[in-house]
Amino acid sequence: MAREREILLALLATTEFVAMVTNGADGPHVVGNWGEYVRTLNPTAETIVLPAGGYHQTEANLARDPRIKLLIASRQVQGSRGRGQGCVIDGTAELVTAGPMADQVTRAFPWARGGLVVTIRTVTPQL
Repeated sequence: MAREREILLALLATTEFVAMVTNGADGPHVVGNWGEYVRTLNPTAETIVLPAGGYHQTEANLARDPRIKLLIASRQVQGSRGRGQGCVIDGTAELVTAGPMADQVTRAFPWARGGLVVTIRTVTPQL
């Protein structure tokens, strides 16, 4: 996991966009967020927090099934075959709208109603 952790931290420091997938009643539900927003909230190899403005369908999906997948990538990180690396993050998540974490998110992003808190289970390098 040490190599995957190294890749994850390098990608979190440079990714431009984060794609997120939850399990909807009618199939996969995909949303996104900006990499800059992730960095503002100090991600770690264990937890990623994203500001949530809407995400009402994501919240409903996570209430039923807390599993989530994230995809991040950056051409600034060396991959196995050249410039460019990505990873799939598998974990669980919840949308937190009250308490210290929500307060931290809304201070940084006044438009947010809370934070999408992702607990990382596994990281699988891509590219």
